[in-house]
Amino acid sequence: MRQYWQQALAADGSGVGQTVFFVLIGATCLMYLCGRWQEKFGPGKLAAMGAVLCGSSAIWLGSADSMAAVYIWAFSVGASSAFVYVPALTVVQRWYPERRGLVSGFFNMAFGLAAAVMSPIFTILLSRWGYQRANLVLGFVALIIGLAASLLIRFPEPVSQPATASAPVEMPSRSVGQALKSREFWFLWLTWVMAGAAGASMLVLATGFGLSRGLSLSQAVVLLTAFNLTNGSGRLISGFFSDRVGRSRTMAVAFLCAAIAYLLMPHLEGIWLWALLAAVIGYAFGTLFAVTAPLAGDCFGMMHFGAIFGLIFTAYGFFSGPLGPWFSGYVLDITAGNYTLVFSYLGIMYLASAALILFVRPWRECRI
Repeated sequence: MRQYWQQALAADGSGVGQTVFFVLIGATCLMYLCGRWQEKFGPGKLAAMGAVLCGSSAIWLGSADSMAAVYIWAFSVGASSAFVYVPALTVVQRWYPERRGLVSGFFNMAFGLAAAVMSPIFTILLSRWGYQRANLVLGFVALIIGLAASLLIRFPEPVSQPATASAPVEMPSRSVGQALKSREFWFLWLTWVMAGAAGASMLVLATGFGLSRGLSLSQAVVLLTAFNLTNGSGRLISGFFSDRVGRSRTMAVAFLCAAIAYLLMPHLEGIWLWALLAAVIGYAFGTLFAVTAPLAGDCFGMMHFGAIFGLIFTAYGFFSGPLGPWFSGYVLDITAGNYTLVFSYLGIMYLASAALILFVRPWRECRI
């Protein structure tokens, strides 16, 4: 919708870019609260509220007559994602406790690939129906489908199983206060600051890097496409392996590979080699989202998972953006496009993340 906003609302590139900021702030501010509210009201009611927010905000956007109104939409749609993401992520793990990595990865893959699937469809609808009609129809579609799906979102009934000598027994879940006092929480939080910053930076740097190396725009977009493909599809793979080789190990290996990819990228030549390295970075970024949820469940239990995960997400929402995409762009501006310096900085952040995540170890299982 960038073109429409620029023509009809006289928005410049910076003004359009701020919509992403408001989307992210809306999601971040509501993540913790949604984690709390799902314990009180249940996941289905929160998902229904998310559907109402998503659908009504799209309908609102169709009549927006200023960028201020667009920003209200952006904040609302970001908040709606929190109302859907946190309950759904909690529910799938409670239904499949023995495969929490796999189902978390599958859910995150669907969440991550949604834009890749729907963006071309939205573009066609905008061109055929026009701005107002497209937003109106899509708003009602989101509202109807979201409300229908929310009826199916519920926690499983608790089942008590007798302990045996060989069966693991889950310790009581930690409260939010206990989680905040643990080293696991803060190592995981710092991992999100740095791995989130390094991964998100490739979203805004991939095309620019390709152009700086003499590629055409259509060729440079290949790097971004490679990143997005593994960022989405790789989440299922990393979730699957985290159930078998361990959450921290899975994340550490992905972050280490991404660090190497960042450090090598400015020193190598070739569009397909650059695309491969961008894909490695995309896989690590997707792994951060897919494996963090089951790892947090291992460390803190599922009773207060939503609230604790919401607090972990503040690292990404409030700090990763300034430390990653914003600072990388600033360095490129003052160094006349020195990607070697910027990619080295981002590679070091991934190296630090690989070390930090190894300090996050599950504590919930014991044997009697």
